[in-house]
Amino acid sequence: MSFLPEIVEEQANGNVAVRPSRPQWYAIQTRGRHEKKVARRISDRGFDGFLPLATETHHWSDRHMRVDAPLYPCYTFLHACIDSSIRTAVLRIPGVLHFVGLPGCPQAIPDGEMEVIQKLVEHCVPVRSHVFISEGARVRIRGGALDGVEGILLRRNSDSSLIVSVQLIQRSVALRVDGYDVEPL
Repeated sequence: MSFLPEIVEEQANGNVAVRPSRPQWYAIQTRGRHEKKVARRISDRGFDGFLPLATETHHWSDRHMRVDAPLYPCYTFLHACIDSSIRTAVLRIPGVLHFVGLPGCPQAIPDGEMEVIQKLVEHCVPVRSHVFISEGARVRIRGGALDGVEGILLRRNSDSSLIVSVQLIQRSVALRVDGYDVEPL
């Protein structure tokens, strides 16, 4: 939940619109397998969208193919100062189901959570989808390209992974942190 000052505007029809004073991140739920189309249409309409992709290898009996697949299936993200006109314009995009949050009131994602996901995508860190974890030891990576990335440490046998979560959509990704120095928070 954000406690930023909000701007109150009176619209031409006499209604009052409230929007945050600076752009925030919002999750948009999409139809299955429509994430790329929705992300493209968001940017075509001049909005700042973000669709994190991860390269996967798909195996068939006769071939193997590397595919860029959405890191969070059925979700894409929008960075904007949401008001009723922007919300309506986005909801009219084919393939969009709804904004994540209360009906008629999208809930903002903390900037820090989105910055971590952007950093992982930017540095082409191999990640995989992971079940959402809401409890565990929070840690921060120290040093290297992922310096400052925070998440939940998960250990299975000799494998250590860092679980990075987007709370609002209750989705997580896991990355191997063997060889990285981590510190508890």
